[in-house]
This record gives sequence, structure tokens and C-alpha cells, in this order.
Amino acid sequence: MDAPSELGAFLKSRRAALRPQDVGLATAPARRRVAGLRREELALLAGVSITHYTRLEQGRAAGVSDSVLDAIARTLRLTEDETAHLRDLARPAARRRPAAPRAEHATPSARQLLAAMTDVPALILDRRNDVLAWNRLGHALLAAHLPGDAPDTLTARPNLVRMLFLDERYRALYADWKEEAHLAVASLRLVAGRHPDDRALAELIGGLSIRSDEFTALWARHPVRTCASGSKSLRHPAVGTLELSFENLCLPGPAGQRLIAYTAAPGTPSDAALRLLPGTAASAGPALPAPDAITVAHATGT
Repeated sequence: MDAPSELGAFLKSRRAALRPQDVGLATAPARRRVAGLRREELALLAGVSITHYTRLEQGRAAGVSDSVLDAIARTLRLTEDETAHLRDLARPAARRRPAAPRAEHATPSARQLLAAMTDVPALILDRRNDVLAWNRLGHALLAAHLPGDAPDTLTARPNLVRMLFLDERYRALYADWKEEAHLAVASLRLVAGRHPDDRALAELIGGLSIRSDEFTALWARHPVRTCASGSKSLRHPAVGTLELSFENLCLPGPAGQRLIAYTAAPGTPSDAALRLLPGTAASAGPALPAPDAITVAHATGT
């Protein structure tokens, strides 16, 4: 990702989304040629010079102060995640020559923890959402149609964002696929802003942009959001509807690795269904090709 151009695109997207009436400005619809606020209106409301703000939209953020970024964030009504993203784009880490992507692995202690979670579906992800490891229930819950050892095979390692857009069986799990897709892209935007020199991340984004019109449309909207916990409604092909809570737990060691665990409220139908997962894992059919080899109706370029 090119941080300067991303900064300009992000500011323009948020400026376009803010209507003049939202900030108390009189409107004359017939005279307005741009969606949302004009640059000069935003600069005035934020208390910065139009020249200074224009430089930011041009990606020239050298020397910008915290007070200016905070004023712009307040005027644009950015969320906490969006404000953090603005800072990441305005002050990217020292540029380095992108290194060749290196395969990440879950640590032995993390794998041991995962294996000990015999009653809870769980998996370990890196910051790009590559699955580094999953326990038996995690595999049965999210990707029983893939080989159980897929995370250990670099050429077939699942990526949850890629699967969400390109793997028909995985995307069918989500009762509200649109919300899940929006959250996945928003989270990926946040990570991309923090790691502009991550070549593997850039390749993931580039590949999805080529193969999925849905991803491209969402990415162009510049959503930004992180989600450490919440709930998901899944439609599992073997055990039916599941209403699950999830928690993202950051792991020590390699930056960005986290453990995700799924639980159901005790005594609920989802809890009973979750207990049936071990049996479905044992009776899973033959392994299918990895997501990249699957032809998907919703993907483009395949």
C-alpha cells in the first residue's frame, strides 16, 4: 500500500460521507458539485488552513501535528478506530524495502494451548487472517470441507478473508454475509494502514481485488473497524443454526498473532449443537481443493 495516496483517499471518503447539514451548514443543493463537505468547509470547521488541509489530501503529511489530526478527526466525526487509522496513514512507519514474505507459524506453546481446548472451537491467526493452526472443533466449525492439516501446508494454508469472498462453502456459513464481509474488509484496512510494507498483505489485497468485485467495492469505501469480541450467527451444514460468541485474544510473540475462540450460552440450542461438532469432524468426507482452486460464482477472474 502507498500510504500517501491512501491518506488522501481516506480523507476524501470521509469528507464525502459528511453532509453539510450534519455540521450545521446551510445547503444550496443546486450549487454543490461535490458530495459531502468541500475542502474549504472542512478546513474552516477544523480550524486549519485550506492549504494545510489540501496538502494532507495530497498525501503530504510531513510534520503534521497531533492537534491538527485530532481537529480533523473530530470534524469528520471519526470513530476511535478511524482516528487511529488516520494517524497510521499520516505517520507511516519508516519505509523499508519490502522483504520477501516469510511464512509464520504458531508457537509450540500456542499450539499446546489450542489442543487443550477440547470443548471450544478455536484457531490461531496471523495479522493477515492466515490460519496458522486450529483445533479439531475449530476445523469442524469453520472449514470441515478442507483438509485438517491445511494450516500446516503453506501452499494450501486457509485465509479467512480470502475464503469469505472466494470459498462458496465458507461464505455460506454466515447468516449475515454482508455484515461479515464489511467487518473483514474494515479490519483488513486497519491492519494495512499499520503495515504498509507488508508484501504478503499487499498480495492478498491485490489478489482479492482482481478476483472479487464484492471485495473491490467494499475496499473502495475505506471502512475501518476492529472487533475484539462479539457474536456470529452461523448456518452449519451438519448441526444447523448456531448463535455463538467469540473472543479475539492477542498472543505473545510474533506481532499480530491471535487466538479466536467460539462459545455458546450454556443450555441453549446452540450449545447442544456445538456439542455435536466432534461427531461431524469424525465423519467428514474426503478433503476438497484449497480455496484458490475452487471455482466460485461470486468471484471474478476465475
